[in-house]
Amino acid sequence: MKQLKNVFGVSFLWLICLIYFTQGFRSFVWTAVSYQLKDKLKFSPSASQFVSAVAFFPWSIKPLYGILSDCIPIKGRKRIPYLVISTVLSLVPWLILGLNAFFRSSTWHLIVLLTAQNLGSAMADVVVDAMIAEAAKSERAAFAGDLQSLSWLAMAFGGICGSLLGGYALTNIEIDRIFLLFTVLPAIQLLSCGLVKENRVSTKVLKEFSSSNGYHQVNGNESILDDEDGFSEEKYNISTKKRKKNKKNQKKRMFKIRKSQIPEKNNPLVIQWFHSLKAAIYSLYSAFRQPEILRPMAWFFLAHVAVPNLSTVMFYYQTEILNLEASFLGTARVVGWVGLMLGTYTYNGYLKRLKLRRILLLTQVGLSILSFLDIVLVSRMNLTVGISDKTMVLYGSALVDAVNQFKFMPFLILSGQLCPPGIEGTLFALFMSISNFGSTVGSFFGAGLASSLSISSGSFDNLLLGISIQALCTFIPIAFLFLIPKGATGVPA
Repeated sequence: MKQLKNVFGVSFLWLICLIYFTQGFRSFVWTAVSYQLKDKLKFSPSASQFVSAVAFFPWSIKPLYGILSDCIPIKGRKRIPYLVISTVLSLVPWLILGLNAFFRSSTWHLIVLLTAQNLGSAMADVVVDAMIAEAAKSERAAFAGDLQSLSWLAMAFGGICGSLLGGYALTNIEIDRIFLLFTVLPAIQLLSCGLVKENRVSTKVLKEFSSSNGYHQVNGNESILDDEDGFSEEKYNISTKKRKKNKKNQKKRMFKIRKSQIPEKNNPLVIQWFHSLKAAIYSLYSAFRQPEILRPMAWFFLAHVAVPNLSTVMFYYQTEILNLEASFLGTARVVGWVGLMLGTYTYNGYLKRLKLRRILLLTQVGLSILSFLDIVLVSRMNLTVGISDKTMVLYGSALVDAVNQFKFMPFLILSGQLCPPGIEGTLFALFMSISNFGSTVGSFFGAGLASSLSISSGSFDNLLLGISIQALCTFIPIAFLFLIPKGATGVPA
């Protein structure tokens, strides 16, 4: 910590830890959202899961935020202004929901505000990742691992605190007060943005970037673009007499340039931004379409989509049929965080040298076996052997999160191995977005499955069938493991 403080500064470390802590602490307020949808708005499990899936969609377009912050500086700065915007988006929706009962009880207003809040959180996540990547460059690269470890530790600590306090708050405080209490963290984060200084992006750098995409200055006041024939400023770096003589030819060749590519004299920065965005998107597209990148990411997407997510349905079942208190469910989430960290430790210590295909095969089989715990819980077989419902939920939560980490860690490692130099951050954000989008689609499928089986609040007769279908679906991704590189292991290249 002392070395990190000397290298990066106290303000920077404070901001990074605060943002990641807030990301983990979101469980404090989202538990209240679940109860708002269930108890106040009387949503069915499928409707509640549909709303949550829509609200979390901004996490599926994370590369967009990275490209914008990379290519379009605000007042010469690429990170802090976007961090301020994202923090405001994280703060205002909770403030509105805490103060206005109409917005809390209106379905569409609630969806819009929750989506805006997730937009702010996802953007902040991308921006802070970019700040860490930029900070751990050159001579500070040796501290990159320490900085990432500190970030994950802060998020895990935030998740544990949010889960514990969230369950306690729901038992003792009204939901609107919980929304208002959570605004304290984004407010502190907003004030902390002013503590970190960011260097301005020089106009020269932007011009050089634009020039690399064909943008040049002629005679200091006229702008042209290279065409396909190699038309450039050098061909016009000739005497004034000869330039006048070739004026007609110049106009003809200028006419060949696409009109959309000609920058306006009064707004050159917009053109520079346009070419920066164009170059970034093209680089991202070119890298992603390569089979060695596209195929593994397709598997991770299919692994989420193929398995319908019934977590919201199980939440309704646990609170209505099993009568589990909010405080206990918060404790179960804490156990889940512990299981996640245990899974990370187990993977790094014992599994990372295995072939990724084998790790992912074992993971899918393990998840299918753990689905049997839900079958036992819903069928009430656990009571016949003297195992309480709370014990089943606690241990099931820890084991599922631990085994899921066996799949998530290879995803992180493989993403890092596949990212080509120069666009690591944006492409990694795209990989994470694919995973998040797969989870969103899986949630939609789960909502559709619950609706088709007529599973609703107070009616869980077909839940056992739904859980059984979910367990069978966990075997589907195994059929597509050929998409994972055959020789890939969990050891970073």
